[in-house]
Amino acid sequence: MSKKVKLLNGDNIELLKTLPENSIDSIVTDPPYGLSFMGKKWDYDVPSVDFWKEVYRVLKPGGHVLSFGGTRTYHRMTVNIEDAGFEIRDQIMWLYGSGFPKSHNISKAINKSEGVEFYTKPAEGVGFMNAEGEGGYNVTMNQMIQSGEDTENANKWKGWGTALKPANEPICVARKPLSEKTIAENVIKWGTGGINIDGCKIGSEVRTTPVGSNDERDDETLFGLNSTIHHKREETTEGRFPANIILDEEAGRVLDEQSGPTSQGHWSKGKTKGFGEFGGGKTTYEGVGPKDKNKDKGGASRFFYCPKVSKKERNAGCDDLEEVQMDESRKEGNPGGDNPRNRGVNKAKNNHPTVKPIDLMAYLCRLITPPNGIVLDPFMGSGSTGIAALREGFRFCGMEQDKNYFEIAEKRIQWGETTYTETH
Repeated sequence: MSKKVKLLNGDNIELLKTLPENSIDSIVTDPPYGLSFMGKKWDYDVPSVDFWKEVYRVLKPGGHVLSFGGTRTYHRMTVNIEDAGFEIRDQIMWLYGSGFPKSHNISKAINKSEGVEFYTKPAEGVGFMNAEGEGGYNVTMNQMIQSGEDTENANKWKGWGTALKPANEPICVARKPLSEKTIAENVIKWGTGGINIDGCKIGSEVRTTPVGSNDERDDETLFGLNSTIHHKREETTEGRFPANIILDEEAGRVLDEQSGPTSQGHWSKGKTKGFGEFGGGKTTYEGVGPKDKNKDKGGASRFFYCPKVSKKERNAGCDDLEEVQMDESRKEGNPGGDNPRNRGVNKAKNNHPTVKPIDLMAYLCRLITPPNGIVLDPFMGSGSTGIAALREGFRFCGMEQDKNYFEIAEKRIQWGETTYTETH
């Protein structure tokens, strides 16, 4: 690998101590959520205050941290980040539609406890793949079928469960305090402290602004509320201001189905005659002209960033690695491929259980990293942040304790560097 990449295998707190203070421009990471996910020991707890103090030391003044968290334990992680000295600036919500409910069926549990017998109906079905190489499985999973009638108590609690469908992951937005008196001075000295707004704007639009012909001010008194004759001023804006919500493709489609197509909205009313339509007169829209329905039209998801998820990217660069079962504690034999209920029994060359989309990580890196800056991911996993950082033209430092995941990350990041070298 080139000098743009530095990968370290070992305990991240000890590895952080080897880095100079004020040497890192940004932190983009997906640490343990403290949920013991899939029985993994590394997910036993959220990162400690001592860990975040080392992150604080190596990050430049004004440098940002973007750290994923779990919905149940996010508060614990955020408090630790704050206690280490960081300012909590915001929270980004990544909303996705692919989460699978892990709810316990209370009615069924009552039936079991009261002696109703169950038998297993084997899974059945076939796999499929479309022309784009994306696929899934049209299957019925193993099902527990009860052989008797519901008990009286089970009937009372039919339809009750214990959990909601997971559909979001919060991302803590924190910043190391500035060393200089103003943000301008800090950015000039360190290159950190700000957010790349223009580089992360969403889509593009044409705005038509009504202004008074004898008054070029843009205050609210000119929007149909005074007596001046209006005219319009069109200006193209390259994208909308980035929001603190990010949608995946499926969540974007769901939102658009609910909102339907929308356009620029209503122009302010101009002149009213004869007490308006209800007084035998009329209301006219003056100055701004007819609204162009072809401009800025679409579903509500266009106001938010929607990364495209490639199903091929998980194993990119891992051709010479052996396939490994994703969760060794799970039993083989159930079909279902990427069905969330069965994900642990799958075999994959990249068997890391929580791989993030490269497009998503690239957007986050771009949001907080200055040009040619160094992105650090102290919980590198299988290397998605590293690929994303290189794709955006940044330098990257990654740390990973697990030797298997470290090897996968090396392969994937090497693939990413080769793939995106010509781009930058």
